Amino acid sequence: MFNYTFQWKQALARLPQMLDGAVVTMQVALLSMAIGIALAVVLTLFRLSRSRILSGIATSWVEIARNTPALFQIYMAHFGVASFGIHFSPWTSLLLGITFNNAGYLAENFRGALKAIPDTQARAGRSLGLSELQAFRFIVMPQMLRISFLPMTNQMVWAILMTSLGVTVGMNTDLYGVTQDLNALTFRTFELFAVAAVIFYLITKVIQLGARLLARRMFRY
Repeated sequence: MFNYTFQWKQALARLPQMLDGAVVTMQVALLSMAIGIALAVVLTLFRLSRSRILSGIATSWVEIARNTPALFQIYMAHFGVASFGIHFSPWTSLLLGITFNNAGYLAENFRGALKAIPDTQARAGRSLGLSELQAFRFIVMPQMLRISFLPMTNQMVWAILMTSLGVTVGMNTDLYGVTQDLNALTFRTFELFAVAAVIFYLITKVIQLGARLLARRMFRY
């Protein structure tokens, strides 16, 4: 009944190619986080704006990002906009989809963090002669990012795992895409994807450990 013969050497022989794919995975995840954080700050300001239009745009973005599958968002970035004659490469579509998701989730995290900061902080800055924007930039935003640091770490881990969805739009240079192509060549499904899973696990664990150490060093009282 169980007559499968494991051939780990075949999988380990492809390890350099898989590690190259892991580098691409990290590139997409890091870039999506960098852009996502910047967009999330803007969305947070929009949601706090007195303008109904800006607040509506930000709220719609957050609601769509948090209440639709990440796969849908990547599909829309690749196939949806193609209906209007706008075509992106699989790499760009994956980046856009993950960035959209990151920005939505982080904007909600930032909004929650802002509510934890007393209004008197900004008012104190204004009383010292700072403009509203300067008070936000130099007083409120550093505290907001500090409170949101660990949630941002979780989102970074999620961004790395979301890169595996790129295979659905033809992405084959990231870790999951490379593993999929190698599987089609060797038919060593269990071994290859087990190795890929270990690589994903190690990447996310290193990020979590690094974030905890960084948080302890940066946020000591």
